[in-house]
Amino acid sequence: MSIVKSKIRTIPDYPKPGILFRDITSLLIDPEGFQLTIGMFVERYQNAKLNKIAAIDARGFIPGAALAFQLGVGFVPIRKKGKLPGNTISESYALEYGVDHVEIHTDAIVPGDRVLIMDDLIATGGTLEASIKLIQNLKGQIHECSTIINLPDLGGAKRIKDTYGIDVFSICEFEGH
Repeated sequence: MSIVKSKIRTIPDYPKPGILFRDITSLLIDPEGFQLTIGMFVERYQNAKLNKIAAIDARGFIPGAALAFQLGVGFVPIRKKGKLPGNTISESYALEYGVDHVEIHTDAIVPGDRVLIMDDLIATGGTLEASIKLIQNLKGQIHECSTIINLPDLGGAKRIKDTYGIDVFSICEFEGH
C-alpha cells in the first residue's frame, strides 16, 4: 500500500485554493505502481463471485476496466448526464455549488447481478452514493465499493457504510481534502 501511495502526486490549490488534489495519473504512468494497484484489487475480488464492475466517470474507468478484464466480468460505465447513448436512468448528487447527475444504461445491470462499484477516490461520497442508488434501482446487489484513495477526513466512506451498510475498500488514505 505504501508503494501505491508513494506514486500518487499531490497538486496544491487545484481545482481551487486550499484543495490538495490527489492525482492518480502519476500512478497510472508508473508500470510497477499501476500493476501493483490492479493486482491488489484482483487479489481482493478474485473469489467474490462478481458479475459486473461498475465504474464512475472518468478516472474510475481505468482501474475498473482493468479489473473487469482481469476477473473476466462485465464492465459498466456510470457516466455524467447526457454521455450514454441508450435508455438510461439518472441520479443526482450534491456538489459544493449545485447539483450534478450520473447515469447508467437501464440494461447494464440485471436483477441479482453482484456488482462492485469502483472510483479513483472517495471524498464526501456523493458520486458513490448516487451510483449505489442507480444499481439498487436496477435491482443489482452491491458487493462493495472500491477506490484507490480514501480521504477519511471528509467522511464519505463512513457515510456510505452508515447509510447503506456497504463497505468501502481503499488501497490508501490521505489526510485532509
